[in-house]
Amino acid sequence: MSSGLYSVRRQDIDSSLDLTHLKPYGDTMNDGKVQLSFSLPVPDSDVAIEAAKQLALKMGLVEPMVTHHAPLDSSFSFFVVYGNLSHTIDYTQIHVDSAVATSMTLDETDLFIQQNFGRKIRVIGASTGTDAHTVGIDAIINMKGYAGHYGLERYKMIETLNLGSQVTNEDFIRKAVEFNADVLLVSQTVTQKNVHVQNLTELVELLEAERLRKRFLLIIGGPRINHELAKELGCDAGFGPGKYADDVASYFCQELAARKQRN
Repeated sequence: MSSGLYSVRRQDIDSSLDLTHLKPYGDTMNDGKVQLSFSLPVPDSDVAIEAAKQLALKMGLVEPMVTHHAPLDSSFSFFVVYGNLSHTIDYTQIHVDSAVATSMTLDETDLFIQQNFGRKIRVIGASTGTDAHTVGIDAIINMKGYAGHYGLERYKMIETLNLGSQVTNEDFIRKAVEFNADVLLVSQTVTQKNVHVQNLTELVELLEAERLRKRFLLIIGGPRINHELAKELGCDAGFGPGKYADDVASYFCQELAARKQRN
């Protein structure tokens, strides 16, 4: 299985640290130093600065200092606040549901697909709904990829179809059936008022209504997407910031192979 719950790997961490009371550090260990920024819908003034400090106190900062403030316009202000965080967490009790257990290289993925399927994996992707941004789906699919990670078009054992942006969920499903896709990739960049959640919920409901949900491996990605949210929405996996085509390809080829064995 390519996904599961992952916990602390103590071999990667200084054994002298108290992980049960973990907090940030700036100058010295456990000093709790943090810096944060936010905007307030009030004019820049001494009163606004005090309001920013009081908000920081409510967040758990000790002796907060407003190190920078500036008007955004006549009615909005921007603040940078520095202080000591009083809260701690128990790092040993953190468990994360992750889509990828083992990320493979491009060559390793091609070899895995050849050995386990003997054919190309067919992947269709799009930014569905009203989302007009293609940067996410292009970073995963386009041959050049992103940040030194080649896209799926570079893989010999993966056949791709990139539909671009503003693709309706109905058209996306229709094209997926015509393409005989194994994997559906959906990128959602616009997230104001949780429009991405509404759109993805609609996509899953349409697939279920057409009795096609189990036919495809449904993967979603975007700046506010993670694996936990994806599962909640009825998708198979979710990838957020810092994930690349090799992570996505590693997941879907391993997951498809696992399903093949179960069936």
